Amino acid sequence: MQRTAVFTDYVPPAAVPYCEHLLRRYDFEFRVVASRRSRLGDFTSRPFGRPRITVNNDLNPYSFLITYLHEVAHCVVYRTCSYRVAPHGAEWKACFSQLLQPVLVPDILPPDLLETVSRYAAKPTATTSGYGPLFAVLKAHDTPQHLLNKKPLHYVNEGACFVFQGREFVKGTLRRTRVLCTDKRSRLRYTIPGHVLVEECS
Repeated sequence: MQRTAVFTDYVPPAAVPYCEHLLRRYDFEFRVVASRRSRLGDFTSRPFGRPRITVNNDLNPYSFLITYLHEVAHCVVYRTCSYRVAPHGAEWKACFSQLLQPVLVPDILPPDLLETVSRYAAKPTATTSGYGPLFAVLKAHDTPQHLLNKKPLHYVNEGACFVFQGREFVKGTLRRTRVLCTDKRSRLRYTIPGHVLVEECS
């Protein structure tokens, strides 16, 4: 049986029983993994094994909880609809909204998040960065070591220079949740997730 005590290290204490309940009910493999720049979590179906959910280990407790529920919603839709529906279509939105309801209580979320997540739950987006108010309030709960001197790429002005992975880029246009950026040295263009933390050029 999979050890579920891992939740005590990553989500608000009052949310631990609910997270464990979902893991048992929907029977998926759960792993906490090293930080990935391109995603906060993911869901993978495996035809000859249990589905797998992963969540990054560097998220604050509220970001971790919401990311976990986002991926559980994918698992529930997969269990009931397989791949006959869009990944973030109406079925996923309805399921994610339902999964969020039990955490919309003061014992789990502080007042600023409770209000914002309640609004978000009415019409979830494919990523938390896709709903600006939620993204901002979640980031406000990051610890100083998360933020350092950096800010999310979404909040860098278009045309401004920033440093990412030791390289200088110029921010271009937004394409859904990713930003088209130009490497200043090579002039090659890359799409970079809007939620990643970057440092503006001095």
